[in-house]
Amino acid sequence: MTKRMQAYRTAAVLLAAAALAACEKNSVQQLPVEPLLDARIKFFNFGVNAPGVNFYADETKMTAIQSGTGVELNTGVAYGGVGNGGAYSQIAPGQYTLTGRIAAATDKNLPIATVSMTIADGKYYSLYMSGFYNATAKTVEGFVVEDPFVAPTDYSVATVRFVHAMSNASPMTLYAKNTTTGVEVAVGAEVAYQGAGVFTALPAGVYDLNTRYTGSAANVITRASVSFNGGSVYTVGARGDITVTSTTATNRPLLDNTANR
Repeated sequence: MTKRMQAYRTAAVLLAAAALAACEKNSVQQLPVEPLLDARIKFFNFGVNAPGVNFYADETKMTAIQSGTGVELNTGVAYGGVGNGGAYSQIAPGQYTLTGRIAAATDKNLPIATVSMTIADGKYYSLYMSGFYNATAKTVEGFVVEDPFVAPTDYSVATVRFVHAMSNASPMTLYAKNTTTGVEVAVGAEVAYQGAGVFTALPAGVYDLNTRYTGSAANVITRASVSFNGGSVYTVGARGDITVTSTTATNRPLLDNTANR
């Protein structure tokens, strides 16, 4: 075999390998995007008792968890988790059917949560699976909120907002108490289920967080010693079952803190 023929053969093998890699069904695909496209979305599994899922935009897989060998795990984004390590995924603007699909081998890729929406260029969004998983119907609720934060100009403050993802809890207001000064402030106004409050500036520091029903001084959900760094943006999300009183149960009421930037 001549050197030229050997080179052709090597090139053909490499091209075939590349084609197979491109067709790997377990890989996380990226939606077609244009240069400098600035629409983003992130995904939360806050559906109580819901199985682990992979999230899709139409038929494009947006989240997945791979093992050390590069093979996709069947765990998906578990309850209480955020897809892609909490990072936003880039997405082209347009109309989408967003779904959370079972990641396990049983009922693999079965959609259990579906939200249809239009993604606008230049905007950021978060999708939440929420409420209670119906194991018979294999469904759970879902909703999307826009994340309209702006780049910080004052690095002495953090920007915080509240998202309500507990279907059996009444509308609540989030309060933040600075552990150094003792000053407590409301983080926006009252928020109903599947709603999001406004982003509110707080002095950078460590805070005890509490939610309360309107007209009540009793704390509904609490979380101590949460750090809000200056120049950062955060979403505090309420999840779980409001009737659970255990302090260790997986489905107990919790306040999740996730950085938007």
